[in-house]
Amino acid sequence: MTGSTATMDIAVTGSTGLIGRVLVDSLRDAGHKVLPVVRPGSANAVGETIRWNPAEQQIEASAFEGLDAVVHLAGEPIGDKRWTGAQKARIRRSRTEGTTLLAETLEGLDDPPPVLLSGSAIGYYGDTGDRETDETGPAGDDFPARVCLEWEAATAPAERAGIRVVHLRTGVVLSTRGGALAKQLTPFRMGLGGRVGNGKQYLSWIHIDDEVAALEHLLGTSASGPVNLTAPNPVTNSRFTKTLGSVLHRPTSVIPMAGPRLLYGRELADSLLLTSQRVMPGVLEKSGFVFSHPELEEALEDLLD
Repeated sequence: MTGSTATMDIAVTGSTGLIGRVLVDSLRDAGHKVLPVVRPGSANAVGETIRWNPAEQQIEASAFEGLDAVVHLAGEPIGDKRWTGAQKARIRRSRTEGTTLLAETLEGLDDPPPVLLSGSAIGYYGDTGDRETDETGPAGDDFPARVCLEWEAATAPAERAGIRVVHLRTGVVLSTRGGALAKQLTPFRMGLGGRVGNGKQYLSWIHIDDEVAALEHLLGTSASGPVNLTAPNPVTNSRFTKTLGSVLHRPTSVIPMAGPRLLYGRELADSLLLTSQRVMPGVLEKSGFVFSHPELEEALEDLLD
């Protein structure tokens, strides 16, 4: 782990998610003790775990005493279902209620963990067009931005307790095990992939290995506040499309928005595919983090080899 050689006792929420699974394995491989925070009856409650049920405001508070860190990644996936009123409420509650419960629990401990890495997203910035944006950029005012604002604000009790809180503003995580890339692979391999809109909208991405390495790095640094977890070279939708097609040796075309809007609804489809976010990892780079996969083509080749 960058910046730290001592082994740590670390609690992880969202340990079965796309990022959480890889993080838990990596931390354990490095010799750290990892305690997944799971719901009662969870099929993933194997070995030593910490129990919680945010919907019922239940948490095994004493299990957090004396830990070295908490990594909080839990939350309803934002792009899996249409944004109905009920689904948007689930997305918001799963982030704000769980984070509030966790932060208030840590605030009330006699010996709280000194660091909390808490999930957020680059959705915080809204649509940034072609303007480069780092952690000093203003918040947007669309649905993802408002959720991120509430999500980050929910950590306030932990900050009051003197805990070092990092807001993990994560970009599009590239992995073949889930997320946006995994969904794109089948149509692209069939030669049906293509750019959407005018293709000029920016995509701020990060390789799954760099995402996890960055989390481990942040555990061992003094960084606090917002940190963008994105590669230093965001690309346009057009370039992403051409690069993925090239790596897969498949032709690409143009995808009309009618299909995604029909499948996911206009608001979600437009947010996922047309919003432009050119987000730079200012804090990470200043803290000395070195990306293993800073360029898109090499990152995709590594994942798809």
